[in-house]
Order: sequence, then structure tokens, then C-alpha cells
Amino acid sequence: MTGAGTATASPPPGTAGARPASGGSTWVTLITGDRVRVDGKGKVTGFDHADGRVGISVQRYTEGGHTYVVPHDARRLIAEGKLDRRLFDITELSRPESRQAHRDGLRLIVAYGGSAGPNARKAVRAADGTELNRSLKSLNADVVTSTPELWGTLTKGGGQARSAASGISRIWLDGMRRATLEKSTGQIGAPKAWQSGFQGKGVKIAVLDTGIDADHPDLKGRVIAAQNFSQSPDTKDRVGHGTHVASTAAGSGARSNGTHRGVAPQAEILNGKVLSDHGAGSDSGIIAGMEWAVAQGADIVNLSLGGRDTSDIDPLEAHINKVSAETGVLFAVAAGNAGPNAIDSPGSADGAFTVGAVDAQDKLAPFSSTGPRVGGGRIKPDVAAPGVDISAAAAAGTVSPGDTGYTTMSGTSMATPHVAGAAALLKQQHPGWKAKELKNALASSAKDVGHNPHEQGTGRIAVDRAVTQTVVPEESSLDFGTQQWPHTDDTPVSNKITYRNSGTADIALDLAVTGYGPGNQPAPAGFFTLGTNRITVPAGGTASVDLTADTRRGSDDGHYAAAVVAFGGGQTVRSTAAIEREVESYDVAFKHIGRDGKPSTHFTSTLLPLAINAAPSFVESSSGDLTVRMPKGEYVLDAQAPVDATKPASGLDVLLQPKLLIDKAQSVTLDARRAKPVKLTVPDRKAVLGAGMMEYTRTGAAGRSVGVFYDVVSFDALHIAHVGPQITDGSLHQVWAGNWRKNARTEYNAASGGVVKKVATGYERDFKAAEFAAVKVGIGASAKGKKGTVEPTAHFEGSHWGMVGFSIPRPLPDTRTMYVSTGDKAKWNFYVGQNTEDPDGSYVIDVMMDSQPRTYRVGKAHQETFNTAVFGPKIDERSGFWRLGGHLFAMMPQFADGQGHTGSSSIESAKTTLYRNGVKIGESADELTSGTYLPIGREAGQFKLTTSVLRDVTMARVSSRIDAEWAFSAGAATADEEVMLPVSTVRFADARVGLDSTAPAGATQSIALQIQGAAAKGNVKSLTAHASYDGGKTWRKLTVTNSKATVKNPAKGKSIALRARVTDKQGGSHQVTVYDAFFGK
Repeated sequence: MTGAGTATASPPPGTAGARPASGGSTWVTLITGDRVRVDGKGKVTGFDHADGRVGISVQRYTEGGHTYVVPHDARRLIAEGKLDRRLFDITELSRPESRQAHRDGLRLIVAYGGSAGPNARKAVRAADGTELNRSLKSLNADVVTSTPELWGTLTKGGGQARSAASGISRIWLDGMRRATLEKSTGQIGAPKAWQSGFQGKGVKIAVLDTGIDADHPDLKGRVIAAQNFSQSPDTKDRVGHGTHVASTAAGSGARSNGTHRGVAPQAEILNGKVLSDHGAGSDSGIIAGMEWAVAQGADIVNLSLGGRDTSDIDPLEAHINKVSAETGVLFAVAAGNAGPNAIDSPGSADGAFTVGAVDAQDKLAPFSSTGPRVGGGRIKPDVAAPGVDISAAAAAGTVSPGDTGYTTMSGTSMATPHVAGAAALLKQQHPGWKAKELKNALASSAKDVGHNPHEQGTGRIAVDRAVTQTVVPEESSLDFGTQQWPHTDDTPVSNKITYRNSGTADIALDLAVTGYGPGNQPAPAGFFTLGTNRITVPAGGTASVDLTADTRRGSDDGHYAAAVVAFGGGQTVRSTAAIEREVESYDVAFKHIGRDGKPSTHFTSTLLPLAINAAPSFVESSSGDLTVRMPKGEYVLDAQAPVDATKPASGLDVLLQPKLLIDKAQSVTLDARRAKPVKLTVPDRKAVLGAGMMEYTRTGAAGRSVGVFYDVVSFDALHIAHVGPQITDGSLHQVWAGNWRKNARTEYNAASGGVVKKVATGYERDFKAAEFAAVKVGIGASAKGKKGTVEPTAHFEGSHWGMVGFSIPRPLPDTRTMYVSTGDKAKWNFYVGQNTEDPDGSYVIDVMMDSQPRTYRVGKAHQETFNTAVFGPKIDERSGFWRLGGHLFAMMPQFADGQGHTGSSSIESAKTTLYRNGVKIGESADELTSGTYLPIGREAGQFKLTTSVLRDVTMARVSSRIDAEWAFSAGAATADEEVMLPVSTVRFADARVGLDSTAPAGATQSIALQIQGAAAKGNVKSLTAHASYDGGKTWRKLTVTNSKATVKNPAKGKSIALRARVTDKQGGSHQVTVYDAFFGK
């Protein structure tokens, strides 16, 4: 089970998938060194192989709403569990928080093992450009910032056939996680436990969160140690989440004269800040925080945080499983706030004590994540606790001035510290108890609140029962595993529930079991049975009962759960069990035959699920034969065999079966001799192929799609064949494309594609001169010594890749002619880069921009101009400001060019500040193009966000500084859904400047003031513009007519600064100031 991309454990901030990935196109670098291009909507639009990797095929598929892009040589490592599939999760890697975390290079957690482990550690640390961030003793791992070259150190073998290097046991992404009382303490019975003398005295609770306001009266003197593991400068809580959690677990209630007392008010608190002032933290930082907490003597660790879970074991899960078993420390972990079938990691860990949320009436909170967890198995959550409208301490500066010192939050984040505090009360009562005993006591004494075990675990905790209950099961949750389909011949399976009585008198227990099936329906009669309905547990001894699951009963396949209750002697003892009745599945036997007619040892096949939400199955065998078991369903089968597995450019045989229906046991023979050659040509036979590609996509139900991208240095190296039935429903698309260079200034870009019934078996296409439109592409630059690239990309309906053109870097400014094919309704856009050449000859991207896809006509003059003044903020469908509960997420390109092309730009520094009712409430050094989170609170108010961004003049002389501010009003946040806020921008559009962003000195021109956002479409109240010719010291008001400002160009060699201000009819406003907007010549 792998956590990635982290949801919050206090809902949300927001539904991350609803926001665009960034304000413009960006490149995501994989661990292999290959790069994936992603547009502002998060869609994969291109792929660029690292040096020496051309010819290695790439798969793209979606799983759980996430897009994965996996090079062929990584597939075996993923299948073996050596390589974290999150390293190829483009949806996650392209999100702003991930991009910020990995901006200096992809951060990895590399675990070592075996006798070769020490040498592997030395090799990793010595690799060129690799930076050691920290070591994690619990995992025998290093956290490193990698370079593309590290792939060759972590793996061995050539070309398509790679395996983990000796001594490397696991390679994980250092992923990102986010932070996910008076009535609630009474709800779980804490006051009765206090009356019995248990308030957590002598027990240490580690709160690993956003920090703690140790000066709050409820927490003053309670925090005995603090350490910072986040990217923020200190352990202060500027979010409010950690303070709220800490006071719920162990606050004294001093500020409220005891009214808002925490569950364990005498427990000691360890403040481990693992989440930054934006509420996000890395896997490695969280693990380091857990290691520190254990070293400090923590008895209980509270983790009100989480992220997306998959079927692999991620580093947080691995750490919790290992350390909890070895040390006995209890890890109380939030289940998450994503609702049904969405347990977060690390709450998905076997060793975690996972907590769901209920409201004050013990109704399940609608946001509370429920099971079954990914991969099935053990019941999650383990228990539930109050997590709706919980009042607890507010960190200074996170709520409005004049506040009471308390604030109300909801989420499984709030439920979890109730459990941590309850565990502290039990730990005080039983100092020798470890995690297992604490879990069993809390789970077995929980109150049934009427929900399925996959929703509530054993129930809502009742610590008053836990401190008095003497009968406890030795395992509060049993896992019966999976029974293989078909089920008519299943054998019933049994497990013992053993009860231990720590009391002085025998206790007779009556027992009952309730079964639950898929869809929260009752299990069939007889599915779960007990060996007896009554047992007697002797004083100081144990007694057992058999629980049996008979999966022959009923007809519904899926996950089943049992709630077992034993009652007697004034006690009620609860436990749970889970079993999976495997869905209809079949064995598929693969036989791989190479081009030479012999069994292939290098043939690899992938089954990509089309109709079910599951990960792909990678099929590889050293003998050519292999049998796999797959759920019934429709799959896309992609099979490939390199002519020489150690040499990617040696040639590739590809067999594609767009529809493989697995509804019975079957054999599949894949014979490379069926594949036929490919040939594509352009009119100028002297033009040389720079890059070629073939891509196919099959779209299934609910938009789920899978596809594979193959690129080649020569089409002659590719042989291809269709296997299986035709696809007649229009769901299969295939694209062929190539980039041919006549010289450095003239390029042919040819593509054909669309809906097909069969993937081509062999392919030949001769593109004619009459099919090409000429496009003159101008690339500007205002600084010297820059080089530029242009990469055209073709788009066809149903295609997910388009095509990345090969581009030769040329000195800027530059104009080049691009010939693009016009057949098959092709649309083209251009990705333009301004680059700086490093001393070693490699290129660093300064600026990247893209245009919107459009059609071009043969014989018509087409002109596209990029990277010229005036640059400034832009709002489109991909950008804006969102309120996410108590957070603001702001994302807006700051350097859209004069023609409105968006993208990204290197910057020297940025500062963004948020005010509420004139008081500063948040600050960030993040630039808005990539997005920033700021705490906004839940109160209504008048807000103002200001930002200032500086660019190095050696990178760009124009728009060297941009200052912008937005003023807007917002009501109270009554829910945790995303709300787009009413903000606007003014762009200085279509200024008449050259490719060097200069204009004739002293001449006059009209510059359009283009309004976007809330003030657009007739909602403008006022619009003004000013200019400065002395760097902003003095300003002159400009004449504005019909949204155009009359501007006198600056003197030769001098620059002009421009300022515009717009106010909308609702009172919102925006002002932007662009320094060095353009120069005179």
C-alpha cells in the first residue's frame, strides 16, 4: 500500500484532483532521467528520452484517477516490488507541492540490504550530483536528491533489461503528505477515566504535525521537547492544525477553566514538526520525526496526516510496521477524509491504529475514509472517534484577533488525538502495556455505533469501559486472507478468538457474530459462524472460540467482514474479522516466441486493465513462458521484444492486442514473426529523421484509457502487428509522427492518426508536399547568450500523447520555419524554451511556453511569436485562487508573454503575503506560477494578497520585477469544498515590440489592457493605467480609451514601467506593476 500525493487528514484542503497541475506546461523528470511534459490541466502531452535511452518504449495508463508513465526498463523492478510506482505517477509529481519539494532534483529514499548493502550505500553517496539529505536507521536507508545519472547506479543491466543493483533493496519516492472539545471528551468517557485517577500522567505523546503553539495556556509547560523536520524554519505552528491536535490529546484546558480539557490532560507532549507552514511534509521528514519521537521515549505517536494509498508497501507503512513491532510504540493514525473505499497511507499500515470519525451523535462522518483498504486484508479503520466540529486550542495568529483561544475543526485528524489521549490513560493504568495491548483494549471496549466494520472498525472508542474492562481478546482483528474463485469447492476456514481475563473472578461470555458482505449488505446466513455461543474465561486465564468463514455461501464476490461481540459479567467485548471472496478470475498462460522462432527470454507483456480500476500486470519470464491470474475483464495486451535487450536502438518487435477478454482460462501465444516493418517519408529526401514515434490509445468505460508510446531513432527499427479482434466502437486510436530536419532553421513535422479498427500490422506512409503548412515561429529573448528550442506537437481526437518534435537549440532571438502536416484533422501547438548552456554543454531551461493546439492551412501565411514583452499575470481556465476550507490555494502564471502564451520562468526570488481585514495572516516564498498554500481561516472577511517576483537580469532584462495585488471579499467557509474566489487580472497585450522586446524610442503606441477573471465581460467598475520612466519613482497617468492605453515608448536604451488597476462592480480590485516592461531602441 503506497501513500502518495497527499490528501489531508482534516478535510481537505480541497479535492486536489479538481485543481490544475500548474499554471502552465511543465516538465516532470523521472528517476530514469526521462522527462514527461504536462500541460496546465495535468494532461500528459509529451515525452523526452534522456541521453542514451532513445528506443526504450514507454507505457501510459490511468489508475484511480492518476496517470502513470512507465519506461519499459522500470517495469520489472516495479513488478518485483523493488521500485516505488509513485516515481512514475505524473498526476502526483506534477502537483505544485510535489514540484516544490523536488525542485532541486527528485528526492528518493534508497534502502540497502544484504552483504552488498554497504558498498551500494557508498556508490549512491558518491554518484555525481547526488546530495545526501538524511539517513533513516529504521529502514537502513538514505534520503538523497538524485540526478538522472543515479539510475545507472541504482540499477544494473543494459537497455530494456535492468534489475536492482547489488545491495539495493528498495527505491521509494520521498513523497509528500498533508495535514489531513468539551463534548467530545465526554462522548468517549474520558471524565469517568479521570475520576478513576487516570489523566495520562507520566505518559509521552508525540504529536507529529504542523508544530505546536507552546505558549497557548492549554499547552504552556506541557511540551517537553521539540524538533523541526519540515521545510519551515522552526517548530512554531502557523497553520493551527498541530496545536488543535495536541490540545485535543493532552491540553490542560487552562484558557477555558477546564472546559476545553484534552483527553489526557497530564500527559507530556513531544512536538515534532513534520509538516511545513503550508501543511505539507515529506515521507523522509515524517519518518525522521517518528525516529526522533521513539528516541525521546514516546509511548504514543499521533499522525493526523496522510496521502493516497496503493497496493505497494510505502516507506511510512514499512517504518510503522517495523518500529511498532520492535518497540511497542503505538502509532495512532488518521484514516483520511476521502470517504468510501479510500483509507489513506500510513493509516493503511498493518501496524497502525487507524482512526475514523463520527459526529456528536455517533453517526459516521461523511468524509471519514472507510475500507476495505487497497489490497484488502485487515479491517481498517480499527476504531472511530469524535471528529466533527471539535473545539480545541487555536495557535496564535491562525484565527481572528480577539478570539477566545479556541477554534473548531473537523476531520479524522481531530478524531485521531482522541484515541492517542485515550491510549495515554490506559498506558498510565498499565505502564507495561505495549502497542498490541493498548490497541486490543481500546478496540475491544469500543461502543458499536451501528456501522459496518469497514466503516467504524470495532466502534467508537469508550475509554471509561477500557479502564475497567478485564476481558480482552488477544487479537482484536483477524485476517482470514483470500479464497480463490470459483467458490463452489471452497473449504471453510477458521481462526481462534482467544479471550484473556485479567480479573479475579471467572467470567461467562455469551457470543454472537454479525456478517457484512459487499455493498454493506448482510452476509448470507451461515457465512460466519462461531464454534460455540457461550464460553467461560477463567480468572487470570484464557478461553478460545473458533470463528469460521464459509465462502461457499451466497453468490456475491468481494470483501466480507464480521463483527463478533462477547458479553457477560457487565462487560462487552468486541472484535472484527475480514475475508475476501475472490472475484471471478482466471489463469492466463503466456508463450513468447522471438523473431528467430525460439522461445524469447526478452519478450515482455503487460496486461492493462480497461474496465476495472486496477494496476497493470507485468509479465516477464526468462524461459518465455509464464502463467498469471487475472480478474475477469477486458484488457489491453502490449507485448514487445527487443532484437537485443542490451541495445535499445537495435530494433523492436511489437505485438498489440487492443482487446483481450479474460472470461475463461486461456493460453496466449505471442510470436514476433507476425510483426511487419514500418516506413515513413517526407517530400525532401535529404531531411534527416530527428525523432519518430508511434502511439496508440484505447478508451474504456467512464473515460478510463490506456496507451503506449514508442519512439525510435529510425522507423526501420520498428516492426509491429495487431493481435486479436477488431475494435468497432471507435475506442481505438493510433498516431504516427516524425520530425525531419532539412537544416537548423527548417523542419518537417508530419503526423497521421485517428480512430482505427486495428493497430497497424506494418505501416507505410509517404507524406506529400501539398499536405504541409508553413509556420514561421519567432522566439524572443531580451538577454544575451540565450538559446531556444521549438517542439511542435500534433494532437488528434482521442490521442493522449501527440508528438514531441526534435529541436536544435539556436541562438536567440530567432525565427525558424516549421512545416506541419495538415491531414487527418491534425492540430498543432508549439512548446518553446529559452535555455542557458552550462559549462558542461547541458542546457538549463530559463523559460518554457506553449501555445494552444490549432489547425493550420496549406498556402496561408502563419506566424507564431513567443517570449516577448509585456510579461505579466494571466487568468485562464487553468489558474486562479481557491479557498480550500481554512486554506487559500493561489496559482497563476506571472510571466505570460505579450501574446498571452503561458508557461514558467526561472526567478531570483518571490514573496507572497495574505492579509485579512488589514492584518497579515500568511506569508510564502513561493511564486504563484507553481502555486502556493496560505492559511486563510474559515471566517468571512476582506482579503488582500500581494506578490512580488524578481527575475535575474542575466536571464531576462524585461519584466525584471512584477508586483501584483488582489483585494476580494469572501464569506465564511461552512464546508470543506473548493470555492473559486472572485479575482481578476489586467494584461498589457500585443505591445508592438521586436523579438528583443524593444520598441522605437519616443514613438507612441496603443497597448491593450486585457481584463480577465471576475471583472471581465462587462463587470468593470473602473480601469486606470500609469507609466514610469524612472524605475517607478514617479508615475504618469495614461489615457485609456476602449480598454487601450496610449503609451510613449522609452528613450533609447531606457525602459518603461507600466501599472494598471481594475475594480469590479462587487468591490474587488487588482493592481499589477511591471518594471522594465520593454526598452526603447
